[in-house]
Amino acid sequence: MEGKQMFAVLKTGGKQYRVQAGDVLRVEKLAADAGEKVQFNEILMVGSTVGTPLVEGAAVQADVIDQIKGEKVIHFVRRRRKHSSKRTKGHRQQLTLLKVTEILEKGGDKSGVKAAVGAGSVAAVVAATAKPAKKAAPKKEEAPKAEAKKEAPKKAAKAEAGADDLKLLSGVGPALEKKLHENGVTSFAQIAAWGPEEIADMDEKLSFKGRIERDGWVEQATTLAAEKE
Repeated sequence: MEGKQMFAVLKTGGKQYRVQAGDVLRVEKLAADAGEKVQFNEILMVGSTVGTPLVEGAAVQADVIDQIKGEKVIHFVRRRRKHSSKRTKGHRQQLTLLKVTEILEKGGDKSGVKAAVGAGSVAAVVAATAKPAKKAAPKKEEAPKAEAKKEAPKKAAKAEAGADDLKLLSGVGPALEKKLHENGVTSFAQIAAWGPEEIADMDEKLSFKGRIERDGWVEQATTLAAEKE
């Protein structure tokens, strides 16, 4: 006489399932793809052994057949107000279809099979976000850029060190002198050499609207450049 097939009671998604090898069951969605093997480690009972609350070392292994949706559940929502209203809502639960392949009385903690974890659980979220962490490596490439930015002000400072004091021009203060330096103007000789096109171009860049001619920068720069010589 053949012995009875071993059964187990497992817990997943807050529900309990009595299963045997070969059973096909639907459980709350797991973080696993079709074709993967998963293992349930929360075993409440195996054969005649009852857990306290779990059976130590026991496990149930299963193959993931597919990710499916359950039947549509419809419920009514009523609102108790002066003008009462009601509406109908419906949803389809996300489920995982499994086939139980093996029931282990012992050794489940050493099997190496991926644990069956709910798709919305903290463990599943951690597992999903753990792999992309390696993408932080490219920061090394960004380091030279940061160094280049640090060197840029130093180069500007060197250029300004040998520049003329443009603040001697009418209406030019530290802020305006800085803008002129940013546009490559550092000497009286440069300004003295400006023609109508250069004046118009700089007027537009600095939004001066004719100020250069009104203040007589070219004439002043010519005089200051001659005095410098």
